[in-house]
Amino acid sequence: MTFIVPETSPATPTRPARYAGLDGMRALAVALVVVYHLFPTGPLRGGFIGVDVFFVISGFLITSLLLREHAATGRIGITEFWRRRARRLLPALALVVSVCATAAWIIGGDVLVRLGAQVFGAFTFSYNWVSISGDTSYFSGATPELFRNFWSLAVEEQFYVLWPLLLPVLLLLPRVWGRVAAVVGLAAASAVWMAVVAASGDITRAYFGTDTHAFGILLGVGLAFALARVLDRAQVPTAAALPVLAGGWKVVVPRTGSFSAPVALPSSRVARATAIAGSAALLGLLVIALIAPTETAATFPGAILAASVLSAVAITAGVWPGSAFGRVLDRQPLRWIGDRSYGIYLWHWPLLVLAVAAVQGTGPEVGFSPWLGVFVLALTLVVSELSYRLIEMPVRRFGFRGVASRVGARLRGTPQARLGALTGVAAVLLVISGTGAAIAAAPDVSSAQSVVDAGAEALASSSHESVVPDASPTTSSPASVEPSAVASPDEPEPIPSPTPTPITGDQISAIGDSVMLASAPGLLERLPGIEIDAAVSRSSWAGPGIVQGLADRSALRPYVVVALGTNGAVSLDALTRMVEIAGPDRRVVLVNAYGPRDWIPGVNADLEAFADAHPRVVVADWSGAIGDRTDLLAGDRIHPSGSGGRVFADVVASTVDQVEADRVQRQYEADLRRYEHQQRLSQFRDGMPVPQ
Repeated sequence: MTFIVPETSPATPTRPARYAGLDGMRALAVALVVVYHLFPTGPLRGGFIGVDVFFVISGFLITSLLLREHAATGRIGITEFWRRRARRLLPALALVVSVCATAAWIIGGDVLVRLGAQVFGAFTFSYNWVSISGDTSYFSGATPELFRNFWSLAVEEQFYVLWPLLLPVLLLLPRVWGRVAAVVGLAAASAVWMAVVAASGDITRAYFGTDTHAFGILLGVGLAFALARVLDRAQVPTAAALPVLAGGWKVVVPRTGSFSAPVALPSSRVARATAIAGSAALLGLLVIALIAPTETAATFPGAILAASVLSAVAITAGVWPGSAFGRVLDRQPLRWIGDRSYGIYLWHWPLLVLAVAAVQGTGPEVGFSPWLGVFVLALTLVVSELSYRLIEMPVRRFGFRGVASRVGARLRGTPQARLGALTGVAAVLLVISGTGAAIAAAPDVSSAQSVVDAGAEALASSSHESVVPDASPTTSSPASVEPSAVASPDEPEPIPSPTPTPITGDQISAIGDSVMLASAPGLLERLPGIEIDAAVSRSSWAGPGIVQGLADRSALRPYVVVALGTNGAVSLDALTRMVEIAGPDRRVVLVNAYGPRDWIPGVNADLEAFADAHPRVVVADWSGAIGDRTDLLAGDRIHPSGSGGRVFADVVASTVDQVEADRVQRQYEADLRRYEHQQRLSQFRDGMPVPQ
């Protein structure tokens, strides 16, 4: 049943600037990301999908606005569109970058690493590609990158620049379904491309790439095409006020005022269906956010693509004519958070990096107190509100020139107004100067990479000679018993005495990862002549091949030191194989690991258990030695500085010395038993009483 509105009815109100539910969706998106970052040990292990909710919203909203403009004017004002985007994005971005860069300059340390490239990427909206190009180092993931969250802003802005230029081409397709199919096909291709790149092992490239992560935005674009006619013909803001006829049918009239083709929708059914669909979509997003990510197709693109599809469903349920779901989403405080979601997203990560660096001298990856997360959250909300009211809204309302004119007017106004304007100008100049100073002081590499580079240089410049041991390693070790003199047949055999001698470096083969590489200067100083084979990103799986290579060259020394627990769980098979290659005459020393990584405790427990089960294996307790002296580590709290490297060397040397002392003690006890046995035999032959 339909109801025809009389021609004398008032003209249909204009469409609203807001779509119902989008503010609530923005609030949900930013909440997921912020909780994921500020409380990394919490339940939202997959909260990063909030970024993909933003992507779908952006694709839908921007395309809907452009389609509306094209339908009304027959054209798209690209310059005006870009001007509006600049007013919306640049003020808050400039404020965050300048203030946080200045704070980083004051704090110093690893928080300044590659800051110049970061600022460049932020202001040119190319941060994702800057991050990809800079992620060639093993240490990039552990560097506290100040503006890392700007990568998603870069992806969106690249869309804002290109899409108005490409949209007219897509509008040449005569059918809506053809446009939707084309965009969805591109989204599918992007998702497949992410899976391909991720499968190659380059997760950073897969996640940060515009081409590999465009499918969320493209799904939003396809949704805008699909809903364009529905939203254009319906009076979204006044649907609740239209007459309701028998059977619960509500009238929705065309936006154009031409009432020849009214649309009738069953209001109760629409409300029920959209409520169910929207609620199910939000529940699905929450479930995905609770799932920890993996470096497989299940996450890249599996979970991300699922979150994007669910976001499209929730947006549809919110904006559909006759739906109450969107209005429920836009209630306070979600509306307040949604309005400020851009600023909240920009501020929260740099503030976290700065707070952790100031309190701990590390990056967030090392871990931090939940109370620090609470503090950063409160600070984020405060500065976002100030930015929204004092910076963002004035520029959006008056434009850059309008704000400059008002500042000029205040400078020419009353003394009180002049003082306020001068204070603001001075603050701007101060943070700009601070940003420049921070960029000038920024190091190219982190403290962790610096100490590892120093270790590699020490190894390269080392001039010690490699000594090849005898085929029987124990024969090259110091004698276990030192007789006072060589006994003649007529003289009694001297009493054995233990005389352990510290092991020198030329009796040690050391195999390790970047922690051993950073400790190389200390090892070379403490154990001259030691042979070190260490490299970054090396796991226990590499150990057997290296040990076998040394054995094949007859270069495997009596003591084999292995430190391969930093980069992941150790392989018991690999440990067993290394011990087998070392053979019965060598001792294997396993150096345990230290670092803020969740696998480290398991690694150390496995090493202890393995050593307990193998008599020729011992553990050097690097973790215990450095645990109370973390000031001797680099900013990542993994790699030792120069002093820390000396601690590492002392741990290795003292453990090897203890192994040698234990071996000599066991040999001494065996020799003493043999000596006592010989004495008893001699007394028996001489007819003397034998002590019992």
